[in-house]
Amino acid sequence: MIGWLQGTVSEPWRIAPRSGVLLICGGVGYEVQLGRRQWEALPAPGCQITLHIHHSVREDAWTLFGFQRREERELFRELVGVSGVGPQMALGLVGELEVAELVRAIVHADLRRLVQAPGVGKRTAERLSVDLRGRLQERFSAAAGDAAMLLDAEEEGAGPDGAARHEVQTTLEALGYETLEVHRALRAVAAELTPEAAVDDWIGAALRWLSRQAA
Repeated sequence: MIGWLQGTVSEPWRIAPRSGVLLICGGVGYEVQLGRRQWEALPAPGCQITLHIHHSVREDAWTLFGFQRREERELFRELVGVSGVGPQMALGLVGELEVAELVRAIVHADLRRLVQAPGVGKRTAERLSVDLRGRLQERFSAAAGDAAMLLDAEEEGAGPDGAARHEVQTTLEALGYETLEVHRALRAVAAELTPEAAVDDWIGAALRWLSRQAA
């Protein structure tokens, strides 16, 4: 399996929505797909570059995906392990956001940020947060550390207190919202209400906010 290439940039190419480069290594040309950021950072033809490679093998195709940093490739591999996330979607995410930004968005369940990547819908963004939040905090601790602290700080005191919070959360989850969505909604509307506000007021404000996100 190919895991790393060093060679000369020959022909950057872009065939919407995909982009990549023909990389010449020891007299052999390798077609390597790249994310948007990685493609835009390519040097001029004739320059030397190194790429960390994810080598995808299927019955009908062998495809190389290239990354400037090892962390980008490792995050890409975490993404394609999520149900419903294929290589092109994962490449779109890594190509749209820096590693630290993407890890923060997943850990923090920032769905609005995640859906900016090509092909990523709201439900897929939710699945990414639910499936990868804990694993990314452990594996990408340097990138996730600030995000985790921010998440803890924002959740503390954001929303109604005690039993009222449990009732609000249970009600919203019964309506089909994920736990992370509920947390984000309560944080978002906390500026409008006091912790002592009625449960119905919290539910109503959260539902209005969630409806706006889905629009």
